[in-house]
Amino acid sequence: MTYFEHTIAALIIQIVIGRLTRNWWAGAALASAYFLGREVAQSEYRWIELYGHGLRANMPWWGPFDLRVWPKLDQWIDWIGPAVSTCLVAVFARSRNMRSTEAAP
Repeated sequence: MTYFEHTIAALIIQIVIGRLTRNWWAGAALASAYFLGREVAQSEYRWIELYGHGLRANMPWWGPFDLRVWPKLDQWIDWIGPAVSTCLVAVFARSRNMRSTEAAP
């Protein structure tokens, strides 16, 4: 996927959850957690391959967070893009909702 495809997918997930539940923060949390979890799982596999001699049992608890297994920009963008974009949409949706309730008599 390109840099923006994860963000677009996250926004679609958020829109579906937000429209169904009227809770845009729940949509942001679900979409962000999915893509963050995906990237952390991939970093686990990289750590096991590079430093764990191919065995999951050799990986310490902090292995997925070892910055040595996060060398590429796309690995960061793949979870930061969805997290930031869905949070911005949730903030916008909340402020829009607050303005509409204040205007109602």
